[in-house]
Amino acid sequence: MSESASEIPFIPFFRPSFSNAEEEAVIRVLRSGWLTTGKEALAFEEEFSRFTGSPHSLTVNSASSGLMLAMDAFGVGPGTKILTTPYTFISTATSALHLGAEVAYADIERASYSIDPERVERALKADRSIKAIVPVHVAGNVCDMRAIRTLADRYGVRVIEDSAHSFPSRTADGFAGTLGDAGVFSFYATKTITTGEGGMVTVKDADAADRIRKMRSHGINRTIWDRYTAKGASWKYDVTDAGWKCNLPDLLAVIGRVQLTKADEFFEKRSRIARRLTEAFSRYDFLTTPPDGPGNAWHLYLIRIVPELLDVGRDEFAEELQAKGLGTSMHFIPHFEMTYMKNRYHISRDDFPEAARKYDTSITLPFWPDMTDETVGRVIDVVVETGKRHYKGNGK
Repeated sequence: MSESASEIPFIPFFRPSFSNAEEEAVIRVLRSGWLTTGKEALAFEEEFSRFTGSPHSLTVNSASSGLMLAMDAFGVGPGTKILTTPYTFISTATSALHLGAEVAYADIERASYSIDPERVERALKADRSIKAIVPVHVAGNVCDMRAIRTLADRYGVRVIEDSAHSFPSRTADGFAGTLGDAGVFSFYATKTITTGEGGMVTVKDADAADRIRKMRSHGINRTIWDRYTAKGASWKYDVTDAGWKCNLPDLLAVIGRVQLTKADEFFEKRSRIARRLTEAFSRYDFLTTPPDGPGNAWHLYLIRIVPELLDVGRDEFAEELQAKGLGTSMHFIPHFEMTYMKNRYHISRDDFPEAARKYDTSITLPFWPDMTDETVGRVIDVVVETGKRHYKGNGK
């Protein structure tokens, strides 16, 4: 008798890796009486700078906020554009729109999910209103930052790395997120280290760091921690610009501090699992394994089906995996598939053939550092069995 759907144990797309250490840290903050941005957030910033080698690290309440703050600090606003890829989460673009700027797009490389430097140069040549390039390190695989940095210097634009997926991505030139003018990391619930919600902005320039520090808290010239711990009057402050509410509270920052101490351990575990998945899936011509460039953080594991060899498309394949108990996702639905961006910029999949090709064939599989050997094996078995059953070479 076959197993019913209700009897199949479900493997989620992601599961955070916590221990008693995070719980004890949160309790410590709860008992301290100080919950909002304070000494824990400051300590997290200092520890993150030591880890990555960044001169300045600033906590924020999300990577989306961090992107907006970094763009603002480097002059993105009315009359300017950012240049990014359509193959990213929507906030990479809308962060610029919130500042009154616009968005230009360059397609991704054929061999990866990364923005194509050749297309970046074409866009920079054609449009002098571009103020910043925003490369996206999709799934933790690092873009060609040397080429992008060279182009940025040649055309006089900034580089703001969308590093939401790329911690800790070590390259020969340093960590992803420290290779441009700014880097923005995410600590969302599914990221390589998590605070539940939150992020970090890394910058080299002290003036940009001061701007972000002020603008993340309403444009106030003194932090709340300084106002309430300084010997002078706690109530006295000035608002020097119209900022936002983007600070990370200590209650979340303390989780990040604990997770940071485990970052290398998590990375090694993810890398081992990725190697096992790649070794298994590489045996089948109906599957394409993810790119593994230098510094890959292995945040996500994206396979691609080869539709010419299967009698089902990506959607049907993913639905079948889901029905068999695998939690799947899609990274990413490109911007040319989003109603708002399609209408605003009159873009379509025909404008970005590589991004369209990846979108049509990619599936994000269950993947987290504490997956057991048995769980990894079941993911492999379900994917392979599904592919074999729909393989056109079966004589159907």
